[in-house]
Amino acid sequence: MQKQEKIVQMFNEIAPSYDKANRILSFGIDTKWRQDAIKRVQKHINKDDLVIVDVACGTADMCALLKNIKHTKLIGIDPSEGMLKIAKQRFSDIDFKQAYATALGLDDESVDLITISFGFRNVVEKEQALKEFKRVLKKDGILLILEFFKREKGGFIAKIRDFYLKNILPSIGALISKNKQAYEYLPNSIDDFYSNNEFKEELKQLDLELLEFKTYSFGVSSLFIIKK
Repeated sequence: MQKQEKIVQMFNEIAPSYDKANRILSFGIDTKWRQDAIKRVQKHINKDDLVIVDVACGTADMCALLKNIKHTKLIGIDPSEGMLKIAKQRFSDIDFKQAYATALGLDDESVDLITISFGFRNVVEKEQALKEFKRVLKKDGILLILEFFKREKGGFIAKIRDFYLKNILPSIGALISKNKQAYEYLPNSIDDFYSNNEFKEELKQLDLELLEFKTYSFGVSSLFIIKK
């Protein structure tokens, strides 16, 4: 089984307890991050009736907030059948589609806004995914990425975050989901991910314009708002 398929299978296994685990493990603050991200991205959108795509939508937490933006079409895309099953149960009025971030199955220049929150780390071919996002975005289309990026500097906050992720989170996650391996994957995926500065360089290489950058909770997570 390929690495990407193993990651998808892991999310299939933890799907039933995923929302509960997220709320407990993040103390509910991830919802506030998402709300602020959407508020900020709306400042960069100059039209109504948008085509919006939430990639790695999971159980549709981000879609629930995106519904409040005036749109003609809202699509949730995820490769995990287990996650999408729950998303469809939550929202029958959203168009959900099973696909990978590297192959969205959408027409060229057909989307106004793409969001991906806490799912970009789980994409193995990240550069290919960015190219795919660029392909489907309309001219001046917007990409929102909310994610746990690798920390470049040490310090007290960094040590607290890393200790929690590597020593406490896996045990709590295991109690809730009965899958400790899945929650050991999280800190490892951050260690293998871009730092904020590395990602800024990647955007330059792909000729994508960074409109806004913000970190939350002393750098625990980061928001990138990007224009094609």
